[in-house]
Amino acid sequence: MDTTRLKNFFTGLQSRIVAELEAFDGQPFRTDSWDRPEGGGGISRLIEEGDFFERGGVNFSHVTGTSLPVSATAVRPQLAGRAWEAMGVSLVLHPRNPYCPTAHMNVRCFVASKTGEEDVWWFGGGMDLTPYYGQRDDVIHFHQTCKDALSPFGDGVHAEYKKWCDEYFFLKHRKEPRGVGGIFFDDLNEGGFERCFSLTRAVGNAFTQAYLPLLAKHRDTPYGERERDFQAYRRGRYVEFNLVWDRGTLFGLQSGGRTESILMSLPPIVKWRYDWQPEAGTPEAELYEVFLKPTDWV
Repeated sequence: MDTTRLKNFFTGLQSRIVAELEAFDGQPFRTDSWDRPEGGGGISRLIEEGDFFERGGVNFSHVTGTSLPVSATAVRPQLAGRAWEAMGVSLVLHPRNPYCPTAHMNVRCFVASKTGEEDVWWFGGGMDLTPYYGQRDDVIHFHQTCKDALSPFGDGVHAEYKKWCDEYFFLKHRKEPRGVGGIFFDDLNEGGFERCFSLTRAVGNAFTQAYLPLLAKHRDTPYGERERDFQAYRRGRYVEFNLVWDRGTLFGLQSGGRTESILMSLPPIVKWRYDWQPEAGTPEAELYEVFLKPTDWV
């Protein structure tokens, strides 16, 4: 399979998103290109201690290999012995202001090849929102933008991918969702390559429409130590999910990916407390009681 079209889309998406984020923050992203000894490489675009973002990264990677890591073949034994390449864009953004939510998005494609056999390929991706102080209008806007992006691909697609997101971004050891969800899909090859590639492009292109208006709305909301302290505590959940449950993190580390780029998703300031509970009637309690519940927002 000629993957030039895929690479052109993913690198272009990275450049467009970074340009919008730089315009919003006012500070430039650092560019860090890297090579992977086993095959492939990538471009990491990072910001730390920006005017608005405390930390954020928009990464492109294109890695290749002759055999798959155990995280892939354990669930897909038919892929053993195939050469492979994985390509995509992954981003995580951590604003400094606790009233502005953290967001994650990734879009990717995987191709496994073997001489004399058809290529095995699929797409995956999605986006999700992790607020610290929930705002109903923000959550509705985020989910509506996701729904609009998927509407050309079938009436039931958004509902399916929303449910998948709710189930995937769930901390099983806490019995608690990571945030308010969004959309998530994997192993997508239904309907042929062009449909799947088009759907993946639609998701990637919708991200800034879903997220940046929320940041513009709250970037000047005043906050104090109480809000920053709660933000740091809730960021601990983000760390727990990424290091314990996230399949992308495990795949990247097991396949010899670049550790700095893989772990750029972790927030810079995090706190944990023993058996802490929010006080009843507070905005912090509202996050748990209202927003960390699977809800049909649109």
